[in-house]
Amino acid sequence: MPTTIAVLGDGAWGTAVAILLSRKADHRVRLWSARPENAAELLAKRENRKYLPGVPLPEQLELTGDPAAAIRDADLWVTAIPTVHLRATLERFRHQCPATIPIVSLTKGIEIATFQRPSTIISEILGTGSVLALSGPSHAEEVSRNMPTSVVIAGSDRALTTWAQRCFAADCFRVYTNPDLLGVELAGALKNVMGVAAGICDGLGFGDNAKSALLTRALVEMTRFGLAMGAEHDTFQGLAGMGDLITTCFSPHGRNRRVGERLGRGETLDAILASSTAVAEGVTTAKSVYERIHLIGLHMPIATSVYRVLYEGLSPKKGVTELLSRDSGSERV
Repeated sequence: MPTTIAVLGDGAWGTAVAILLSRKADHRVRLWSARPENAAELLAKRENRKYLPGVPLPEQLELTGDPAAAIRDADLWVTAIPTVHLRATLERFRHQCPATIPIVSLTKGIEIATFQRPSTIISEILGTGSVLALSGPSHAEEVSRNMPTSVVIAGSDRALTTWAQRCFAADCFRVYTNPDLLGVELAGALKNVMGVAAGICDGLGFGDNAKSALLTRALVEMTRFGLAMGAEHDTFQGLAGMGDLITTCFSPHGRNRRVGERLGRGETLDAILASSTAVAEGVTTAKSVYERIHLIGLHMPIATSVYRVLYEGLSPKKGVTELLSRDSGSERV
């Protein structure tokens, strides 16, 4: 019997993962679009021209805008919905979710006000405790073209995590397991905030020295935050932490890095967001993270500076100047 998989969300990453999963002969994969007009266009063009142009959708990949059709008889749900839309979108499935269905979250963010992670939002709305997270350095543009990629899948249930690992693993898509769901989700959210900072460096015309120093200290801040929240140190040194941070901060594909770059060049945040169809998770996550570190008194100067640039009108150049003018102190702090 084939494994039936419902991928909820037709953004670039959801589409890429649907393509990846549909390449397996023993998989039946459906990609659900929240907007019927998007589903109709995908069906007509067999290409996601809005979010993943130039990549044909395999004929075996089923496309639908009908929530009931998407999840019918599914053995696995995969959610690929931005954090800001996750709660409202999942409400459409609240009374259709079997209590035992495993769900793999692809979302990398933290909800504003509630500080909830994607897995906890999914559990709350859908009433399932079988939630995993897939994360790591994995741009949709490369995964969809079958380029070598390594990620982690995280969850507390070892048997379920191992089963999901086998579902996703492919010749060019290596999947490791990690029991630290909290750390993997926090790392995926925090690296987006740091991606904005890296983009600001690019927009201001700084070089490799500055960005390398930024990434090193960004990883310190990410780890510090994770430990304060109860996550495991090693998670931040692995694919979900350092690996994803590197990709996000250097790749031209990175949405968060592009936002920062445009800020560094003098564009306003409103203009940047208005001109983009894709969601840059780091913009909203920066607010959630700032509120939490302010509440608990955690020292995170890079994350704080990103928040101030995004929400308090601090100029990117002044933000960098303030970071550089701080007392150096010890690297171990």
